[in-house]
Amino acid sequence: MGKSWLWALFPATMTMMAYITVTTATSTSVPSLSTITSTESILDTKRAGIEEALDVIEAASTGSLGEDCATTAGFKSLPAAVALDPRRYDTARQKADMTALMLQNLGTVGVSRHNNVLAKSLLMSVNDAVETRVIALNASTGAVISAVWLERSPGSVGEPFKVESHGLQPGSIPDSNLPWFENAGATTELRSPKFMQSPAIESYRGWWTIPYFSCKSHRWLISYSVNIRPPDARHGVREFLSVDIDISGLEVNQCDPSPHSNENEILSNQIASFKGTHKCHSDTTQCEYQSPSIRINQNGVGAGWAKGAYICKCRKGYYDKNRQSAFNGILVETAWKEMQENISDWYTTMFRCLRCAPGCVKCKGPEPCLATYNWPFRIALLSFSIFCVFGTIILVVYMYQHRKLKVFKVASPIFLSITLLGCAIMYLEMAAIFPVLDMYSCIATKWTRHLGFCISYTALLMKTWRVSLTYRVKSAHKVKLTDKQLLQWMVPILLVMLIYLGTWTLSAPPYAEEIADNYGLKFNQCSFNWWDHSLAIGEILFLAWGIKVCYNVRNAESLFNEARLISYAIYNIAAVNITMIAIHLFIFPHAGPDIKYLLGFLRTQLSTSVTVFLVFAPKVIRVLRGQGDQWDSRARARGVTASFSLNGIGLVSEEATDLHQENEELKEEIQKLAAQIEFMKIVHMEMYNRHIKPKAGGYFSTHGHGHSHPSSAQSPIAKSSTASFILKQTAVERGASAAAAAAVEDSTFPSGSLHRARRMEILRERKAERGREREKEREKEREKEQEKYMEKDKEREKEKKIEKEKEAEMEKEESKERQREKEKQDDNGEASGEV
Repeated sequence: MGKSWLWALFPATMTMMAYITVTTATSTSVPSLSTITSTESILDTKRAGIEEALDVIEAASTGSLGEDCATTAGFKSLPAAVALDPRRYDTARQKADMTALMLQNLGTVGVSRHNNVLAKSLLMSVNDAVETRVIALNASTGAVISAVWLERSPGSVGEPFKVESHGLQPGSIPDSNLPWFENAGATTELRSPKFMQSPAIESYRGWWTIPYFSCKSHRWLISYSVNIRPPDARHGVREFLSVDIDISGLEVNQCDPSPHSNENEILSNQIASFKGTHKCHSDTTQCEYQSPSIRINQNGVGAGWAKGAYICKCRKGYYDKNRQSAFNGILVETAWKEMQENISDWYTTMFRCLRCAPGCVKCKGPEPCLATYNWPFRIALLSFSIFCVFGTIILVVYMYQHRKLKVFKVASPIFLSITLLGCAIMYLEMAAIFPVLDMYSCIATKWTRHLGFCISYTALLMKTWRVSLTYRVKSAHKVKLTDKQLLQWMVPILLVMLIYLGTWTLSAPPYAEEIADNYGLKFNQCSFNWWDHSLAIGEILFLAWGIKVCYNVRNAESLFNEARLISYAIYNIAAVNITMIAIHLFIFPHAGPDIKYLLGFLRTQLSTSVTVFLVFAPKVIRVLRGQGDQWDSRARARGVTASFSLNGIGLVSEEATDLHQENEELKEEIQKLAAQIEFMKIVHMEMYNRHIKPKAGGYFSTHGHGHSHPSSAQSPIAKSSTASFILKQTAVERGASAAAAAAVEDSTFPSGSLHRARRMEILRERKAERGREREKEREKEREKEQEKYMEKDKEREKEKKIEKEKEAEMEKEESKERQREKEKQDDNGEASGEV
């Protein structure tokens, strides 16, 4: 008998292994129900079946299946719409198919004994199997000939035991209400609603049942049944194999599936048929599954099989008016069922979340999350700023109309216009920060703030820098800086600012970020990063340089006191900006949007409006009083010249002259004054020392002055005539008119008019002598330059000689070394010859 058992087992095993290989290679994923059909009727039928299954699950979890268990042989099956993916238990199926193949090959020889062995082996080899049954039936009547019913011991400890008290006694007909049994006659097909459809590609020997609940064991089970067709029908015996798999460990998750649920459906312990069957309001709430580890049913059934095992949490941007954290899924399911039965409308009124206030990502009530804007207040500040913009434009036009007046002409109208342009751009910052900030308004804010500051501040600083350069000059040269030169210095500064702002805008444009005020209300503010910090450091250094320049010219005098007023304006700009930065960072770091807008308005007005008032108000007032074309009397009294005006225009119009020529003229004036001082000393000595006689033919002799008598030179009249001549000559050389010179001479003595022609000739001769002296000095300078060139040439020749001498020395040394080497070689040769 043992030999026949082995011979029967070996071919059955080989056949089953080949079958397993084929089925595994050709297995594909089971198509979901949603891809089979999309008609509304089938979907409604499926929804109704799922709801019925949920009701069965609820009854099983609450222990209210008494009547159903009594009328269905102790089992309660779920509707056909609820099906499991059988691939998760494919190992158990393969082992059951192998056992069925063995039973088919063994036939009816030793039925009672090998059925017991195979059933026990199958039960022990499948982990989740709880019961196995091998039934021998009469092929014609369907009556039970013998039955082997084994059950796993509790806790899987010990051998399985036989179930004696069952309804499959010999001679009885199996109950048709059993979920795992169907009388198929002589075929292997089990076409019944109790069983799920097999996959379209894989060919199973048996059929999987719909999940059902065992009222006796309080378990959720699924069975795999195989109707074994006998190899020889003459014996009239056929067998039926069934194995029960415990699926109580699975979970009923009614929440929506995750995006990757299809890929992990086999490995997951959640039933896919129940996904998306929750009753949460999807528009305002979100389903969140509750893990079975925190929940146990009253009748001991696994917590995974429960209806409403979820909570409905309010979505982001919504809140519960009852201040609850979430809605219980069981209550939501009950309210939904009552709504379907028209009992109450609590489902639509009590279990729906309300939208939060605008701007709230999360909230617990209807309280606002966004800071409110006081638009009338902001419009008033913006209107005043726009009025200031138009005021600066009008001031530019007004200055252009009166540009020829001295009060504007000496102040350089070009730089005044540039200053007003920068002020107008700074005023426009209030328009950029007026609306709710976004990226474009933040870009406009940065440009108007920094570019306007750079334009206006640089224009004022250039005017002050010109005074500083003039005031610090210690030579006799007159330093005169034109507007064109200052513009050439100003353009690179503006170009650096434009490049910086353009690079900032293109590479990392500022954006609007949400911040909260002191009350937690959110509003938008332009972001601050290292671009802002770097530019702030540069502007602070620029302000420091401007303050230093203003400090250097604090004692300088200028026309209409403009240098001092511009210095005050620069001091004011620095103080206001530093103060506002301190207020933003330390005093009001969490101020609301209106307070920040007010601070921006105050900063603009205190820096820009005060600058416009200090620089332009005195000029406009002088023009309105009719004094715009008059020189400043205080400046004239202090002796302010063209060099100390802000654009090089002095009290009188001056033409541009050569600095070298002007220097030469000043030297000549100094020489003339020195000669006149010496001449006056000689005159006074002659007048008060009569015993000294002048040289014959000298300048103080009677020759050339109209005195014929020799003694007339010693007379007081002659000496007074000489003194009068000297005074008149001095007056002429200092630039007085001919009439004034004549008046000087006539006031000294009445005969002075006789010598005017002679004096004019002398003046012409002196001018010619000065011209010749200038030519001689120029020739001397040229000779000096030639001498310098000659000296340089001599030095070059000396250097060349030195280099040649060095080269000659090097050649001598090399020749000496060569001679030494030759001598050594000769000595070595002689020594070798002697040897």
